[in-house]
Amino acid sequence: MDLTYKKKNIYAAADEAERKRIFEYCEGYKKFLDNGKTEREAVAEAIKMAKKNGYKPYTLGDKISKGDKLYYNNRGKSLFLLRAGTADIAKNGVRILVAHVDSPRLDLKQVPLYEKSDIAFLKTHYYGGIKKYHWLTIPLALHGVVVLKDGKTVNVNIGEAETDPVFYITDLLPHLSQELNTKTIAEGFKAENLNLIVGGMPAHGEETDAVKKGVLALLNEKYGMTEEDFLSAELEAVPAVKAKDVGLDRAFIASYGHDDSVCAYPEITATLQTETDQTVLTILADKEEIGSEGNTGMQCILIHDILDEIAKSYGVNPAVLREHSMCISADVTAAYDPTFASAFEEMNVGLVSRGVTMNKFTGARGKSGSNDASAEFVGYLRGVFDKANVVWQTGELGRVDLGGGGTVAKYIAKNNIDTVDMGVPVLSMHAPYELVSKADIYSAHLAFAAFIK
Repeated sequence: MDLTYKKKNIYAAADEAERKRIFEYCEGYKKFLDNGKTEREAVAEAIKMAKKNGYKPYTLGDKISKGDKLYYNNRGKSLFLLRAGTADIAKNGVRILVAHVDSPRLDLKQVPLYEKSDIAFLKTHYYGGIKKYHWLTIPLALHGVVVLKDGKTVNVNIGEAETDPVFYITDLLPHLSQELNTKTIAEGFKAENLNLIVGGMPAHGEETDAVKKGVLALLNEKYGMTEEDFLSAELEAVPAVKAKDVGLDRAFIASYGHDDSVCAYPEITATLQTETDQTVLTILADKEEIGSEGNTGMQCILIHDILDEIAKSYGVNPAVLREHSMCISADVTAAYDPTFASAFEEMNVGLVSRGVTMNKFTGARGKSGSNDASAEFVGYLRGVFDKANVVWQTGELGRVDLGGGGTVAKYIAKNNIDTVDMGVPVLSMHAPYELVSKADIYSAHLAFAAFIK
């Protein structure tokens, strides 16, 4: 008997059939990434998948019957998938999977459009934790919705089709960067300078703001917009790039939005494809990157309401239901990067291709802001994963006292629900183009399936 603990490389142990399953699974994931770059688009893609698997829309207050497959669309920006099982929920509770579908990006300001030196720009306000310099000189697309003055909602998606234009943020040429090079990153890259170039052709017959007016004419022609309609718009600038395989062996995928679609997609597929008698609640949440606030974030009482509705339909005390429920907060973690080795403690960090990674705790410094799952719950999950032959590992979000981060786990746990963080390790997290291992994505699918089964 080997008394030591070693993390296993999935590719090293996999035969050709297993590698084929991993690669085929990830083709579906890449499509999900490309079609769901924003929270609204990811929710729409998930609903399409759910409908194909027999899920029906649910309204709060409707009775829930055993065997039902239901989805609750929360304002188009978060989603609850419910499989009402036959197992005794007074004893087993609900199996809950939660991932978020918002990602760091650049949102347009409410009054964004201006012209300077014959160039039209759109002002932005960054969303979530970004390194501002990452967003300079890359092709950007605009996604979102505009609610017009008459109440009509129009969808916007510019920059993804081959024939579409893209948008662009300039950088200073190296020949003139001597002063900039002496500044810190925070001093040198200002949020107010993250402005998108949106046009450069003056409208005929206009003497002032001619380029701006030319842009407004195009927006009016295509979407029926006036400048005032930006006031009731949610428009997001995201990288205009597709998910692509990385490496000669195609072991990795680079894409925008791995955080947290790389956990959201496996939880969706596990929910839709796994036969179980447990009651399963799978959540795609919004606003995680800015603290899970608002009525589409996981601090909203909606999860409490839906669990109450389940309990009421089953004739069970809702407090008892919550007490016996358990949750995997499916969010990414930092992968060990040998290029920046000093940021990590190598024994306690997720390694690429070694499986989905459990973070018993997150937070910062002295575990501040962390859920910190119990040993008993971690032990239970060890048994579940070992029984299902899931390759998985544990990790932390970097070296102690260096930084840290949080997830939605603590908001779920506040409902008296055993909760732990578990997700795919990511390289270059929060960059416009992140990197993950295909093996780890498939490992997440297997782990989530084992959990709900």
